[in-house]
Amino acid sequence: MKQLTNYKRVTGYLDKVFNLLNKEYFGSELPKVVITIQSTPKAYGHFTTYDAWHNNLDDSGFKEINIGAGTLDRPIENVVATLLHEMCHEYCFIHGIKDTSRNGTYHNSRFKNEATKRGLCIGYDSRIGWSITSPSEQLLDFCIGNSLEDIQIARDDLSGFFSGGISGGKSTVRGITRTGRTSNYRRYVCPTCGNIARTTKDMHLICGGCMEEMVFS
Repeated sequence: MKQLTNYKRVTGYLDKVFNLLNKEYFGSELPKVVITIQSTPKAYGHFTTYDAWHNNLDDSGFKEINIGAGTLDRPIENVVATLLHEMCHEYCFIHGIKDTSRNGTYHNSRFKNEATKRGLCIGYDSRIGWSITSPSEQLLDFCIGNSLEDIQIARDDLSGFFSGGISGGKSTVRGITRTGRTSNYRRYVCPTCGNIARTTKDMHLICGGCMEEMVFS
């Protein structure tokens, strides 16, 4: 696979990951959204509860999921967890599940319940509720099983964090708080051919092509 260093390629890649997650965790039930990459210095991502995009040819509308441009170069399992978090908001919206309050900034236990069913570990913060998101072992296996690769491009954004947003006096955007960069993958490289393998635990691996022991990196 070509390295994910091109903006256009990354947007297409996120769309592919959306489809994989939709099939795996939602039975392909979720309607298509427009996935954007915009600067959100205080959040990892958001989901709009209104049609942020319109097709002028047939007057159709689409919700938006945004992934913060400054957060793309986190480990891929964390980017995937952000995308899945926002997809859980989409699921709650289409099923009439009230998953947030305080103008969309506070994630309640209904959101936690839906998210934990779908490969996310959800932590609590008194300001934003059940919003602190990390990938479970199940989601890590999903990333490895689908050979998902790290994104190698990101915008340089300022720090300073919050979750969600408001517009017009009502909740229209639901988001996820930013935290530090951590990875749950172990990465091994063949010293001869450069092949890469990823696991969720420490292992001794042999490259099948070179029969060389792979090196942790």
